[in-house]
Amino acid sequence: MPIVNEIATAAHIYRRNEALLAKSIEGLTNEEWQCPPNDTSNSMLWVVGHVVWARSMALKFLGSTWTRPWLAHFARGANPGEPAGYPSPEEVVLGLKDAAACLTAAMEEAPAEVLSAATPEKSPSFDGKVGGMVSFLAFHEAYHVGQAAYLRRWLGHEGVSG
Repeated sequence: MPIVNEIATAAHIYRRNEALLAKSIEGLTNEEWQCPPNDTSNSMLWVVGHVVWARSMALKFLGSTWTRPWLAHFARGANPGEPAGYPSPEEVVLGLKDAAACLTAAMEEAPAEVLSAATPEKSPSFDGKVGGMVSFLAFHEAYHVGQAAYLRRWLGHEGVSG
């Protein structure tokens, strides 16, 4: 089923984000996953975990439930904790792949009525509707994918594009 126009661009952004994020995490050691650039910044593990959490929120807006026991560690406003309390990088990558597949399916199946429904008042939706929220979350994710690309370079690896 083709993706409806309201979220077609968001679907392209999500797919491109997946490719860039995969390149950003390629070949990282467990230590690199958990190494923040400074005491007030997030590690790659937190950034990627937050992307997974944000995808779970997009799924929620589309009417699907997708969760993992560790998602709360990466929720909006969550403070980075001790690495020992986090899932392994492998668990987060598996979660990312599963959330990506579920989000693609949910966007393909999303009826126009769902996308045009209003979001809660304090939502950062671009247009106050579910479709605008899914698009906002794609934009939000791109921001964090940029952080992941930066972290990769900071860790001494080659860049992800260009």
